[in-house]
Amino acid sequence: MLKWILILSASAALVSHGRAATQAQCSELLRRGLEDKNPETRKQAVVALSLAGQSGPLFARLEEMLRDKDVEVRQAVVVSLAEVKNKSATAALHKALEDEVPEVSFTAAKALWARNDPAGKQALLAILAGESKTSSSFFSKQKREALRMMHTPRTTFLFAVRQGARFAPVPGLGAGIASMQSILTDSEVPGRASAALLLGNDKDPAVLDALKDALSDKDWSVRAAAVHSLSLRNDPALKKELEPLLQDDKEAVRMRAAAGYLRLSAIQAGLGTRKRRS
Repeated sequence: MLKWILILSASAALVSHGRAATQAQCSELLRRGLEDKNPETRKQAVVALSLAGQSGPLFARLEEMLRDKDVEVRQAVVVSLAEVKNKSATAALHKALEDEVPEVSFTAAKALWARNDPAGKQALLAILAGESKTSSSFFSKQKREALRMMHTPRTTFLFAVRQGARFAPVPGLGAGIASMQSILTDSEVPGRASAALLLGNDKDPAVLDALKDALSDKDWSVRAAAVHSLSLRNDPALKKELEPLLQDDKEAVRMRAAAGYLRLSAIQAGLGTRKRRS
């Protein structure tokens, strides 16, 4: 009997060590992504973090990324921060309002307006006033883009996904809007990736099997979409499905797999804490 107790204890210790090692691997992968010289890599790390928890040290680094030299990285940071409903994120969005690049400050204004922050409304009114007085080139560009997007099927589809996906909210975890938006706004994304995002929350076992199969799809965007949807199912049992994708040859997939793994680990830890309390 003692022999089996020792064996089980050793096995549990190995599993715990393996889980900790994998979480450390995920954190390191994302940390390296945030510090990479390639701005596209940094952007992918930032949008992937919209899948992870809001309390982790990596998510806390988003505010630092507002000082990134690349405009698209800073804009991605604002989109990810928009999902975080706390004082620190709001303060960071206020800071982004002062960005010298209009695209970044405008994104921050919309994010603040969406959370009913007076600064967001004031910023939008200032932009509107500029348009009526001087035909601001910035606002004219934004207006043209907005009108074009209204007639773009992909943008309409994105709106439908955001409104209709209805992923179950989890306190402290984002809805991955930045991750989803980054996938859908790629002009070469195939319909399979869009389907993976739309069907992500469907409880049919056949859909789950299809998403698992999509993890090995030859198209990176389909794999990324499958990782995204599986992560948002908030089922820790799916961690093992994401683990192989940490070695994917496409960084957009690796980053999402790492963030998704950390998300599911946080959920698993929360479930364990509740069980011990009960």
